[in-house]
Amino acid sequence: MTTEEITNNVLKALEEIRPFLNSDGGDIKLISIEDDKHVKVRLEGACTSCSVSHMTLRAGVETTIKKYAPEIETVVNIA
Repeated sequence: MTTEEITNNVLKALEEIRPFLNSDGGDIKLISIEDDKHVKVRLEGACTSCSVSHMTLRAGVETTIKKYAPEIETVVNIA
């Protein structure tokens, strides 16, 4: 998969996740994709102070991104 395809797939994954985050007053923004394997995102809004944001990142965001782009190895939140 090309870098452009990976980026587009990650963005599609974020669009799938966004309504769930928005419903709780949060959002997510793609910061970067490094080496076509490592995604950096920023949880925004209510997600910045949520006590379970790390679970949301792993169980929701990372799982969905890997569904769309299986070559992604890590997803981290940049505060």
